[in-house]
Amino acid sequence: MTPEQLSTEIKKLSSQLGFALCGVTPAVEPPGATRLGEWLARDYAGDMHYLEERQEAYRHPKHVLDGARSLVMLGMHYRTAQPIEPAAGQGRVSCYAWGTGDYHDLIRKRLHELSDQMRDWSPESQTRGVVDTAPLLEREFAQLAGLGWVGKHTLLINRAQGSYFFLAAVLTDAVLAYDSAFETDHCGSCTACLDACPTGAFPQPYVLDASRCISYLTIEHRSAMPRELRAGIGDWLFGCDVCQDVCPWNRRSPITEEPAFQPLEAMNPIELAELFDLDEASFRQRFRKTPLWRPHRRGLLRNAAMVLGNQKRKSTVPALIKGLSDEESLVRGACAWALGQISSQSAQQALNGQLAIETEETVIQEIRSAL
Repeated sequence: MTPEQLSTEIKKLSSQLGFALCGVTPAVEPPGATRLGEWLARDYAGDMHYLEERQEAYRHPKHVLDGARSLVMLGMHYRTAQPIEPAAGQGRVSCYAWGTGDYHDLIRKRLHELSDQMRDWSPESQTRGVVDTAPLLEREFAQLAGLGWVGKHTLLINRAQGSYFFLAAVLTDAVLAYDSAFETDHCGSCTACLDACPTGAFPQPYVLDASRCISYLTIEHRSAMPRELRAGIGDWLFGCDVCQDVCPWNRRSPITEEPAFQPLEAMNPIELAELFDLDEASFRQRFRKTPLWRPHRRGLLRNAAMVLGNQKRKSTVPALIKGLSDEESLVRGACAWALGQISSQSAQQALNGQLAIETEETVIQEIRSAL
Protein backbone atom coordinates (compact mmCIF):
# COMPACT_ATOMS: atom_id res chain seq x y z
CA MET A 1 0.00 0.00 0.00
CA THR A 2 1.02 3.61 -0.53
CA PRO A 3 1.14 5.85 2.56
CA GLU A 4 -2.14 7.40 1.43
CA GLN A 5 -3.86 4.03 1.03
CA LEU A 6 -2.53 2.78 4.36
CA SER A 7 -3.70 5.90 6.19
CA THR A 8 -7.16 5.60 4.62
CA GLU A 9 -7.50 1.97 5.69
CA ILE A 10 -6.29 2.78 9.21
CA LYS A 11 -8.96 5.44 9.57
CA LYS A 12 -11.67 3.10 8.32
CA LEU A 13 -10.69 0.37 10.76
CA SER A 14 -10.31 2.77 13.68
CA SER A 15 -13.91 3.88 13.16
CA GLN A 16 -15.07 0.26 13.13
CA LEU A 17 -13.21 -0.28 16.40
CA GLY A 18 -15.14 2.51 18.11
CA PHE A 19 -12.76 5.44 17.74
CA ALA A 20 -14.72 8.54 16.76
CA LEU A 21 -11.58 10.54 16.05
CA CYS A 22 -8.52 9.57 14.03
CA GLY A 23 -5.69 11.66 12.65
CA VAL A 24 -2.12 11.00 11.57
CA THR A 25 0.97 13.05 12.33
CA PRO A 26 4.71 12.60 11.87
CA ALA A 27 6.84 11.60 14.86
CA VAL A 28 8.55 14.87 15.76
CA GLU A 29 9.58 16.70 18.90
CA PRO A 30 6.30 18.11 20.25
CA PRO A 31 6.10 21.86 20.86
CA GLY A 32 5.10 21.22 24.47
CA ALA A 33 8.33 19.44 25.44
CA THR A 34 9.87 22.69 26.64
CA ARG A 35 6.69 23.78 28.41
CA LEU A 36 6.65 20.48 30.28
CA GLY A 37 10.01 21.33 31.84
CA GLU A 38 8.75 24.77 32.86
CA TRP A 39 5.59 23.23 34.31
CA LEU A 40 7.57 20.74 36.36
CA ALA A 41 9.89 23.48 37.60
CA ARG A 42 6.84 25.31 39.01
CA ASP A 43 5.97 22.23 41.10
CA TYR A 44 2.61 21.80 39.40
CA ALA A 45 3.00 18.01 39.17
CA GLY A 46 2.40 17.37 42.85
CA ASP A 47 3.44 13.87 43.85
CA MET A 48 3.61 12.63 40.25
CA HIS A 49 7.40 12.34 40.36
CA TYR A 50 7.41 9.87 37.49
CA LEU A 51 6.78 12.78 35.13
CA GLU A 52 10.09 14.41 36.01
CA GLU A 53 11.88 11.07 36.02
CA ARG A 54 10.72 10.48 32.43
CA GLN A 55 10.97 14.10 31.29
CA GLU A 56 13.61 13.42 28.66
CA ALA A 57 11.53 10.59 27.17
CA TYR A 58 8.70 13.05 26.43
CA ARG A 59 10.93 14.92 23.99
CA HIS A 60 10.41 12.51 21.12
CA PRO A 61 8.20 9.49 20.30
CA LYS A 62 11.33 7.47 19.50
CA HIS A 63 11.61 6.90 23.25
CA VAL A 64 8.26 5.06 23.12
CA LEU A 65 8.96 3.18 19.86
CA ASP A 66 12.47 3.02 18.51
CA GLY A 67 12.52 4.36 14.98
CA ALA A 68 9.01 5.85 15.18
CA ARG A 69 8.07 7.87 12.11
CA SER A 70 4.32 8.25 12.43
CA LEU A 71 1.62 8.47 15.09
CA VAL A 72 -2.01 7.52 14.60
CA MET A 73 -3.90 9.62 17.15
CA LEU A 74 -7.30 8.34 18.28
CA GLY A 75 -10.23 9.52 20.35
CA MET A 76 -12.99 7.40 21.91
CA HIS A 77 -16.11 8.98 23.45
CA TYR A 78 -17.14 8.13 27.00
CA ARG A 79 -20.03 10.50 27.73
CA THR A 80 -23.24 8.64 28.64
CA ALA A 81 -26.00 9.81 31.00
CA GLN A 82 -26.43 13.08 32.84
CA PRO A 83 -24.90 13.08 36.33
CA ILE A 84 -27.41 12.70 39.17
CA GLU A 85 -27.16 15.23 41.97
CA PRO A 86 -25.87 13.37 45.05
CA ALA A 87 -28.05 13.24 48.14
CA ALA A 88 -26.68 13.27 51.69
CA GLY A 89 -24.27 10.38 52.12
CA GLN A 90 -23.55 10.07 48.40
CA GLY A 91 -20.51 11.09 46.36
CA ARG A 92 -19.84 12.03 42.76
CA VAL A 93 -17.72 9.90 40.46
CA SER A 94 -16.26 11.30 37.24
CA CYS A 95 -18.44 10.08 34.39
CA TYR A 96 -15.61 8.22 32.62
CA ALA A 97 -15.55 5.78 35.56
CA TRP A 98 -19.26 4.89 35.72
CA GLY A 99 -19.04 1.73 33.61
CA THR A 100 -18.25 -1.93 34.12
CA GLY A 101 -14.51 -1.85 33.51
CA ASP A 102 -11.32 0.13 33.13
CA TYR A 103 -11.06 2.05 29.86
CA HIS A 104 -7.36 1.19 29.67
CA ASP A 105 -8.19 -2.48 29.20
CA LEU A 106 -10.87 -1.86 26.58
CA ILE A 107 -8.86 0.62 24.54
CA ARG A 108 -5.67 -1.41 24.77
CA LYS A 109 -7.47 -4.39 23.26
CA ARG A 110 -8.74 -2.24 20.36
CA LEU A 111 -5.24 -0.85 19.84
CA HIS A 112 -3.88 -4.39 19.58
CA GLU A 113 -6.45 -5.15 16.88
CA LEU A 114 -5.53 -2.02 14.95
CA SER A 115 -1.79 -2.67 15.35
CA ASP A 116 -2.09 -6.27 14.18
CA GLN A 117 -3.93 -5.19 11.05
CA MET A 118 -1.41 -2.42 10.37
CA ARG A 119 1.39 -5.00 10.42
CA ASP A 120 -0.58 -7.16 8.01
CA TRP A 121 -0.92 -4.20 5.65
CA SER A 122 2.74 -3.24 6.12
CA PRO A 123 4.56 -6.47 7.10
CA GLU A 124 7.96 -4.88 7.67
CA SER A 125 6.67 -2.21 10.04
CA GLN A 126 6.77 -2.09 13.82
CA THR A 127 3.91 -0.71 15.90
CA ARG A 128 3.08 0.07 19.52
CA GLY A 129 -0.27 1.10 20.93
CA VAL A 130 -0.40 3.28 24.06
CA VAL A 131 -3.11 4.76 26.24
CA ASP A 132 -2.11 7.06 29.13
CA THR A 133 0.87 5.11 30.44
CA ALA A 134 3.71 5.92 28.00
CA PRO A 135 5.83 9.11 28.05
CA LEU A 136 3.92 10.72 25.20
CA LEU A 137 2.31 14.18 25.07
CA GLU A 138 -0.94 12.88 23.64
CA ARG A 139 -2.77 16.20 23.47
CA GLU A 140 0.12 17.82 21.63
CA PHE A 141 0.21 15.07 19.03
CA ALA A 142 -3.58 15.00 18.75
CA GLN A 143 -3.50 18.68 17.84
CA LEU A 144 -0.70 18.03 15.35
CA ALA A 145 -2.90 15.28 13.87
CA GLY A 146 -5.74 17.75 13.35
CA LEU A 147 -8.10 16.43 16.04
CA GLY A 148 -8.67 19.73 17.83
CA TRP A 149 -7.06 22.35 20.03
CA VAL A 150 -5.93 22.35 23.66
CA GLY A 151 -8.42 24.44 25.61
CA LYS A 152 -7.89 26.74 28.54
CA HIS A 153 -8.64 23.81 30.85
CA THR A 154 -5.70 21.98 29.17
CA LEU A 155 -7.90 19.27 27.63
CA LEU A 156 -8.23 18.64 23.90
CA ILE A 157 -11.43 20.06 22.38
CA ASN A 158 -12.92 19.08 19.05
CA ARG A 159 -15.45 21.52 17.57
CA ALA A 160 -17.95 18.79 16.70
CA GLN A 161 -17.12 16.26 19.41
CA GLY A 162 -16.40 18.35 22.52
CA SER A 163 -13.86 16.97 24.99
CA TYR A 164 -15.45 13.91 26.57
CA PHE A 165 -13.17 11.37 24.92
CA PHE A 166 -10.13 9.27 25.78
CA LEU A 167 -6.98 9.81 23.75
CA ALA A 168 -4.83 6.92 22.55
CA ALA A 169 -2.12 6.41 19.95
CA VAL A 170 -0.52 3.82 17.72
CA LEU A 171 3.12 4.55 16.92
CA THR A 172 4.71 3.01 13.85
CA ASP A 173 7.99 3.19 11.96
CA ALA A 174 6.01 3.20 8.69
CA VAL A 175 5.59 6.40 6.71
CA LEU A 176 1.94 7.48 6.48
CA ALA A 177 0.01 10.32 4.86
CA TYR A 178 -0.21 13.10 7.43
CA ASP A 179 -3.11 15.34 8.37
CA SER A 180 -2.74 19.08 8.83
CA ALA A 181 -2.27 20.34 12.36
CA PHE A 182 -5.21 22.12 14.00
CA GLU A 183 -4.04 25.73 14.15
CA THR A 184 -7.03 27.65 15.52
CA ASP A 185 -7.94 28.22 19.18
CA HIS A 186 -11.72 28.48 19.54
CA CYS A 187 -11.85 29.25 23.26
CA GLY A 188 -11.96 32.96 22.52
CA SER A 189 -12.65 35.14 25.56
CA CYS A 190 -14.53 32.37 27.42
CA THR A 191 -13.23 31.61 30.93
CA ALA A 192 -16.03 29.33 32.13
CA CYS A 193 -13.70 26.45 32.99
CA LEU A 194 -11.26 28.68 34.85
CA ASP A 195 -13.99 30.41 36.83
CA ALA A 196 -15.80 27.21 37.80
CA CYS A 197 -12.84 25.26 39.23
CA PRO A 198 -13.67 24.71 42.94
CA THR A 199 -10.03 24.60 44.05
CA GLY A 200 -8.53 27.30 41.80
CA ALA A 201 -6.36 24.82 39.94
CA PHE A 202 -5.73 27.11 36.95
CA PRO A 203 -3.10 29.77 37.77
CA GLN A 204 -3.56 31.06 34.23
CA PRO A 205 -5.34 29.96 31.03
CA TYR A 206 -3.90 26.78 29.49
CA VAL A 207 -1.96 25.94 32.68
CA LEU A 208 -3.11 23.42 35.27
CA ASP A 209 -1.64 23.24 38.76
CA ALA A 210 -2.25 19.52 39.21
CA SER A 211 -1.49 19.73 42.92
CA ARG A 212 -4.75 21.69 43.34
CA CYS A 213 -6.85 19.69 40.86
CA ILE A 214 -9.65 17.58 42.36
CA SER A 215 -8.94 14.74 39.94
CA TYR A 216 -5.32 14.67 41.07
CA LEU A 217 -6.22 15.00 44.76
CA THR A 218 -8.76 12.17 44.72
CA ILE A 219 -6.83 9.78 42.45
CA GLU A 220 -3.07 10.38 42.36
CA HIS A 221 -2.40 12.09 45.71
CA ARG A 222 -1.39 9.47 48.27
CA SER A 223 -1.33 11.32 51.58
CA ALA A 224 -3.71 13.52 53.57
CA MET A 225 -5.62 16.17 51.66
CA PRO A 226 -4.18 19.69 52.05
CA ARG A 227 -6.37 21.33 54.65
CA GLU A 228 -7.00 24.45 52.58
CA LEU A 229 -8.37 22.37 49.67
CA ARG A 230 -10.68 20.02 51.57
CA ALA A 231 -13.79 22.16 51.30
CA GLY A 232 -13.19 22.53 47.56
CA ILE A 233 -13.46 18.76 47.10
CA GLY A 234 -17.18 19.19 47.64
CA ASP A 235 -19.06 16.00 46.73
CA TRP A 236 -16.33 14.54 44.52
CA LEU A 237 -15.34 11.05 45.62
CA PHE A 238 -13.33 10.21 42.50
CA GLY A 239 -12.19 12.59 39.79
CA CYS A 240 -13.94 15.77 38.68
CA ASP A 241 -15.86 16.90 35.59
CA VAL A 242 -16.50 20.53 36.46
CA CYS A 243 -14.27 22.16 33.84
CA GLN A 244 -15.76 19.97 31.11
CA ASP A 245 -19.35 20.30 32.31
CA VAL A 246 -19.26 24.08 31.96
CA CYS A 247 -17.45 24.14 28.60
CA PRO A 248 -19.76 25.46 25.84
CA TRP A 249 -18.21 23.05 23.34
CA ASN A 250 -19.66 20.13 25.33
CA ARG A 251 -23.28 21.26 25.05
CA ARG A 252 -23.79 18.96 22.08
CA SER A 253 -20.99 16.46 22.63
CA PRO A 254 -21.99 12.97 21.43
CA ILE A 255 -23.28 10.17 23.63
CA THR A 256 -21.34 6.93 23.34
CA GLU A 257 -23.01 3.59 22.72
CA GLU A 258 -20.00 1.61 23.96
CA PRO A 259 -21.49 -0.98 26.37
CA ALA A 260 -18.51 -0.93 28.75
CA PHE A 261 -18.98 2.79 29.41
CA GLN A 262 -22.70 2.64 30.20
CA PRO A 263 -23.24 3.73 33.82
CA LEU A 264 -23.92 1.31 36.62
CA GLU A 265 -26.74 2.52 38.83
CA ALA A 266 -24.54 2.26 41.91
CA MET A 267 -21.93 4.62 40.44
CA ASN A 268 -23.96 7.71 39.55
CA PRO A 269 -23.77 8.69 42.39
CA ILE A 270 -22.18 6.25 44.87
CA GLU A 271 -23.23 5.47 48.43
CA LEU A 272 -20.37 6.39 50.75
CA ALA A 273 -21.25 4.68 54.03
CA GLU A 274 -21.04 1.22 52.46
CA LEU A 275 -17.43 1.86 51.47
CA PHE A 276 -16.42 1.79 55.13
CA ASP A 277 -17.77 -1.78 55.34
CA LEU A 278 -15.28 -3.01 52.72
CA ASP A 279 -12.12 -4.75 53.85
CA GLU A 280 -9.22 -5.16 51.42
CA ALA A 281 -10.60 -8.37 49.94
CA SER A 282 -14.12 -7.03 49.34
CA PHE A 283 -12.75 -3.74 48.03
CA ARG A 284 -10.62 -5.64 45.54
CA GLN A 285 -13.58 -7.74 44.46
CA ARG A 286 -15.75 -4.68 43.83
CA PHE A 287 -13.28 -2.28 42.24
CA ARG A 288 -10.25 -4.24 40.96
CA LYS A 289 -11.20 -3.99 37.27
CA THR A 290 -12.48 -0.41 37.43
CA PRO A 291 -10.78 3.02 37.48
CA LEU A 292 -11.68 3.34 41.17
CA TRP A 293 -8.96 0.83 41.96
CA ARG A 294 -6.32 3.48 41.22
CA PRO A 295 -6.39 5.26 44.63
CA HIS A 296 -6.82 1.89 46.39
CA ARG A 297 -8.99 1.38 49.43
CA ARG A 298 -7.16 3.82 51.70
CA GLY A 299 -7.37 6.63 49.16
CA LEU A 300 -11.01 6.10 48.30
CA LEU A 301 -12.05 5.96 51.96
CA ARG A 302 -10.06 9.13 52.62
CA ASN A 303 -12.01 10.76 49.79
CA ALA A 304 -15.32 9.45 51.17
CA ALA A 305 -14.54 11.02 54.53
CA MET A 306 -13.75 14.36 52.84
CA VAL A 307 -17.12 14.33 51.08
CA LEU A 308 -19.03 13.40 54.24
CA GLY A 309 -17.21 16.12 56.17
CA ASN A 310 -18.21 18.66 53.54
CA GLN A 311 -21.83 17.53 53.65
CA LYS A 312 -21.97 17.87 57.47
CA ARG A 313 -24.88 15.47 57.96
CA LYS A 314 -25.33 13.83 61.37
CA SER A 315 -26.80 10.74 59.69
CA THR A 316 -23.34 9.88 58.33
CA VAL A 317 -21.58 9.95 61.72
CA PRO A 318 -21.81 6.13 62.28
CA ALA A 319 -19.90 5.45 59.05
CA LEU A 320 -17.23 7.97 60.01
CA ILE A 321 -16.93 6.52 63.50
CA LYS A 322 -16.27 3.16 61.90
CA GLY A 323 -13.59 4.74 59.73
CA LEU A 324 -12.07 6.39 62.80
CA SER A 325 -10.86 2.96 63.92
CA ASP A 326 -9.73 1.80 60.49
CA GLU A 327 -6.35 0.06 60.23
CA GLU A 328 -5.14 2.78 57.83
CA SER A 329 -3.98 5.97 59.54
CA LEU A 330 -4.83 7.94 56.38
CA VAL A 331 -8.47 6.89 56.76
CA ARG A 332 -8.55 7.55 60.51
CA GLY A 333 -7.17 11.05 60.04
CA ALA A 334 -9.67 11.91 57.30
CA CYS A 335 -12.57 10.62 59.39
CA ALA A 336 -11.37 12.65 62.37
CA TRP A 337 -11.48 15.81 60.25
CA ALA A 338 -14.94 14.94 58.92
CA LEU A 339 -16.32 14.26 62.40
CA GLY A 340 -14.97 17.62 63.49
CA GLN A 341 -16.87 19.28 60.64
CA ILE A 342 -20.12 17.67 61.79
CA SER A 343 -19.34 18.27 65.48
CA SER A 344 -22.31 16.40 66.95
CA GLN A 345 -22.23 15.00 70.47
CA SER A 346 -21.63 11.45 69.23
CA ALA A 347 -18.89 12.70 66.91
CA GLN A 348 -17.16 14.47 69.80
CA GLN A 349 -17.40 11.40 72.01
CA ALA A 350 -15.90 9.21 69.29
CA LEU A 351 -13.04 11.65 68.76
CA ASN A 352 -12.23 11.77 72.46
CA GLY A 353 -12.35 7.99 72.66
CA GLN A 354 -9.98 7.57 69.73
CA LEU A 355 -7.63 10.24 71.05
CA ALA A 356 -7.13 8.18 74.20
CA ILE A 357 -5.81 5.20 72.22
CA GLU A 358 -4.39 6.71 69.03
CA THR A 359 -0.65 6.23 68.47
CA GLU A 360 -0.10 7.82 65.05
CA GLU A 361 0.98 11.45 65.44
CA THR A 362 -0.68 12.69 62.23
CA VAL A 363 -4.01 11.27 63.37
CA ILE A 364 -3.59 12.70 66.86
CA GLN A 365 -3.11 16.13 65.30
CA GLU A 366 -6.23 15.70 63.17
CA ILE A 367 -8.28 14.67 66.22
CA ARG A 368 -7.07 17.56 68.32
CA SER A 369 -7.82 19.98 65.53
CA ALA A 370 -11.28 18.46 65.12
CA LEU A 371 -12.01 18.79 68.84
